[in-house]
Amino acid sequence: MREPNVFIVDDVAFIRPEHGDAIAAEVERRGIRKQYYLETRSDVLLRHPEVFERWARLGLRYMFLGMEAIDAEGLELFRKRISPDENIRALETARRLGINVAINLIVDPAWDEERFRIVREFALSVPEIVHFTVMTPYPGTEIWHTESRRLTTRDYRLFDIQHAVVPTTLPLERFYEELVRTQAVINRKHLGLRTAFGAGRVLARNLLRGQTNFARMLWKFNQVYNPRRQLADHARPVRYELPLPQPVDVGDRRRLYVHTRGGTRAGSREAGE
Repeated sequence: MREPNVFIVDDVAFIRPEHGDAIAAEVERRGIRKQYYLETRSDVLLRHPEVFERWARLGLRYMFLGMEAIDAEGLELFRKRISPDENIRALETARRLGINVAINLIVDPAWDEERFRIVREFALSVPEIVHFTVMTPYPGTEIWHTESRRLTTRDYRLFDIQHAVVPTTLPLERFYEELVRTQAVINRKHLGLRTAFGAGRVLARNLLRGQTNFARMLWKFNQVYNPRRQLADHARPVRYELPLPQPVDVGDRRRLYVHTRGGTRAGSREAGE
């Protein structure tokens, strides 16, 4: 009997294939039987499919795949050094290995109604779970310094990848309406009859254990994803503002570090700047 699921904690799992193989070897040696979930990138999966295949034999069942965009323009915007065709090949590789995939796509505030429509069609055309996050520049990331659009807010609470913090092409209220409409379409896709049967079993099992959060989530989509509430969040009094981005030479990626390594003269000098 398998033990409870395990999340492999790694920003990009198996980007160093020798690490993935070393851990797999130890899991095999100890005879550990679990189901695993990890996060990775399409290019990593395509470069090292043998590592993922080994882990699939060990119990890797779920994967969060950061595709981010479905076209070349979007991939270039988000600094993804991969093509749309390679993203599709990565999906096909995961399917061949029997790994369930959740796809992440980044919603650019520059999208109009047509772009939202195209993305909805894509999300409905693939069997995988599709998840959306709004493009958000964060301190310590390259896009924080390179994003040419000025921030419309520095309210810390709005930097949650569900709000727009740079100008939108659509009126802000309309942008949120399209975003929530798209999320609702995907929600209905994954709560169809076939999926609902499986979800019902999970729901019943959780309720028997006294766990009700999953049940509340299923029936409260309109309360959680509400364009009027998201728009109203922008009018709330600001308690804490993020500092303005300072000019940084992004050619030296070490300059993007929020924390620098101590113990060296250069590190100490940079930390004091």
